[in-house]
Amino acid sequence: MARYKGPRVRISRRFGIPIFGPSKYLERRNYPPGVHGPKSRRKLTDYGAALVEKQKLRYYYGLMERQFRGVYQKALKRRGVTGELMLQILETRLDNVVHHLGLGTTRAAARQMVAHGHIQVNGRKVGIPSYALKVNDTITVKNNTVSRQMATKAFELSTSRAIPDWLSVSKDEFKGVVMRIPTREEINPIANEQTVVEFYSR
Repeated sequence: MARYKGPRVRISRRFGIPIFGPSKYLERRNYPPGVHGPKSRRKLTDYGAALVEKQKLRYYYGLMERQFRGVYQKALKRRGVTGELMLQILETRLDNVVHHLGLGTTRAAARQMVAHGHIQVNGRKVGIPSYALKVNDTITVKNNTVSRQMATKAFELSTSRAIPDWLSVSKDEFKGVVMRIPTREEINPIANEQTVVEFYSR
């Protein structure tokens, strides 16, 4: 399974936002990486600005370019606002929902839980992180000691994170449910999705 394995703080510094979660290093050095970082005044072209927005979303959700373009193509075929549909597809991926439920401290950890077979959807094991969840789908942790211990530890480390309103969770039962599809306002994206749509539609 392809995924980004490079330096994460460097990516966050490039965009000026904590792409992979809170970072004390980013707080100390809130300027681009490289010897010219603190004095960098480079002005981006329209293409460059659109590329930055696309890369923000791609890194945030942990997708490679081919996967991310596939999300755009899927949204394009559906009826509605393409940008918002893209965000909804990204948000309802199984790995992202597992992260939101607190079963993975990071999206990468949530993806690993799914890929290693610790997560079930509607009572059946699903090992595909990109699995598209639907309304009323039930996500549970596999009923064995290792899986439950991992989930318990993740819950303890994720107590400060709020569960989105479009999801419900029962920590005692190691269960979460997709109540509805989130709106754009609930997703509150870190990038301008309309710019991303324009980037791909060039």
